[in-house]
Order: sequence, then C-alpha cells, then structure tokens
Amino acid sequence: MTATTLLLLGFSLSVDAFAAAIGKGAASERARLVDALRVGAYFGFFEAITPALGWMVGVAVSAWIASVDHWVAFGLLALVGGNMIRQGLRPETAPQSGEQPARKSQLGPMQLVLTALATSIDASAVGVSLAVVDVNIVQACVVIGLVTAVMAFGGVLIGRKAGPLLGRKAEILGGLALLGIGTKILVEHTLF
Repeated sequence: MTATTLLLLGFSLSVDAFAAAIGKGAASERARLVDALRVGAYFGFFEAITPALGWMVGVAVSAWIASVDHWVAFGLLALVGGNMIRQGLRPETAPQSGEQPARKSQLGPMQLVLTALATSIDASAVGVSLAVVDVNIVQACVVIGLVTAVMAFGGVLIGRKAGPLLGRKAEILGGLALLGIGTKILVEHTLF
C-alpha cells in the first residue's frame, strides 16, 4: 500500500472523528486550543489502535480467505463507506420550536473516550481488510492515528467557529473515499 493510499485511508477514517470534533467544538461554551489538542489526542489514539485489533483478527483468518481476500476487503470497506455516506445523508433532527440548542461543554474525559471509541469502530473493520493486503500495520496505524489527531484538532477549532454544517459533508466524502479504496483493491486483485 503506497504512502498516498495510506494518507487517503487515514483521511477517510478520520472524517467521522472530524465530524464529531466539529460537534464537540460547536457544543462547547469556549473550546480552547488545549481542548482541541486533547480531543485530537483521544481520537487519534483510538483510531490508531482499532485497526491493529481488526488486523489481528484478519491475520488469524487470512489463510482461510486468501482466495477471496480482495472481496472481503472490498466488502468491508464498502460497508463502512456506505454507512458513512448514509449517516452523512440522513436528515438532522431540528430542535422543537422555541428551543435553543444546548451549548455545554462536552469535552470531559469520559465523553471523549466514548466518542473516540464510537468513531473508531469502523477502523477495526478496515483493520481486518488490511490483514489481507500488503501493508505494514504499524505504519498504517501511525498514519491513521496522526491524520485523525490532526483532523479532530482542526474539527474542534472549526466547530467553535462554523458549527456542525461541515461535518456531514466530510462524512460523505470520507465514505466515498473508502468505497474508492475498496474498489481499487478489488480491481488490482481481479484484473492484475
């Protein structure tokens, strides 16, 4: 897997964390630079370790699926990417008339762990896919984690200013990128 593909994969996996970080920044009374760094660290950490967990599962079963590994990788990436697109296209629920959206700090450690874990679940499925393609898993996890940390950091700062509008578009683009990576793997393994 090339460095460009790894960066694209890292970006794709980080968009749900980016969207969540925008929400954290938008919901926080006053998200500071240190808050953005903390969100980036939490999200980056979880996004880095979950592909490794998925990869371990994938390595354990890769001998049984070697003849269809490209289909497994495509299917998992398409499933995760399709879900991201579906989430991005789902209509938002508006507050009841006369209600103002709550703006309270959601940057506590427990909220960050839960949000970071929830946004990194898809990375474990991608980790299973990485077990059936030629990739250095440590390098992949570091790239995914660093890209996610930077994206989440930026998401908090953007959310503080712009609100949640960008998050949904970023999730759709990330889903399309994952579908593209899955298609690339499928084409490379079936045609070449």
